[in-house]
Amino acid sequence: MTAVLPPPRLTPALPSPRCLTRTENGERLHALLWTAGPGRRMISSAVLGGGVGERTWILNAQVSHGYRRTDPDRHLADLAAAAGARGPGVGLMTAADVSAYARAKDAGAEACVTAGVDVRGWAARPGEGTDGLQGPGTINIVVVLPVPLSDAALVNAVSTATEAKVQALLEAGLDCSGTPTDAVCVAARTPGPDEEEHAFAGPRSLWGARLARAVHRAVREAVTAV
Repeated sequence: MTAVLPPPRLTPALPSPRCLTRTENGERLHALLWTAGPGRRMISSAVLGGGVGERTWILNAQVSHGYRRTDPDRHLADLAAAAGARGPGVGLMTAADVSAYARAKDAGAEACVTAGVDVRGWAARPGEGTDGLQGPGTINIVVVLPVPLSDAALVNAVSTATEAKVQALLEAGLDCSGTPTDAVCVAARTPGPDEEEHAFAGPRSLWGARLARAVHRAVREAVTAV
C-alpha cells in the first residue's frame, strides 16, 4: 500500500499593502507597507533590513527626485515607525510613484513591482562603478512565497527574480537590464520544527518557476504603465 502524504502547509500571501501618504518639503509622496507579522524569513538588497533574517514588515517608500539624505536607513525606519510597524523590517525606496504598483500571482507565488525607468542601462558597461550611497532605486521587486526556503534557495530566488525582470524589460522594448539601484526583497515562510526547506528556487524549480512568472508579469505591467 502506498502511503498518502499530507499536502505541504502553505502560508497565505501577505495582505494587500497599505498605501500611505505624507508631505515632505511641500511634495506629496506615497509609500506601501506590508505587515507580515512573525514567521517570515526574508532576503533583500534593501538599504534597511538587507541581508537574510526574520522580518515582520516591508516598506517601499517614494522619495523626491534628487534625494540627498545620507541616512536613508534612518529615514525609512522613521517612516515605518510612524505608520505603526514594529520589529525588524525591510525598507526600500524609489523616486517612482509607488501608488501605481503592479501585482501578479502564480500558483501561490506573488510579486509586487514599482518601476520608473527614466534612468536605465546595462549592468556590464565600461568604466568604474561608484562606491558609497547612490540615488534611490527605481525598480523595486517584492516577492512572497508561501513555503520555507533554505539560505541558498533564497539567494537563488533573488537571481531568478532578476532574470525574470530583465526578460520583461527586453520584451517591453527597453534597452536595459535595469536601473543602477534596483532592489529586491523575497519573503518566505519560516520553517516549522523538523520541516524541510525547499533547497532550490531556480527558474526550473517548482517555486522558482512560479516566482519567475509572477515577477515577469508584474514587471511587464509596471514598466508599460509608466
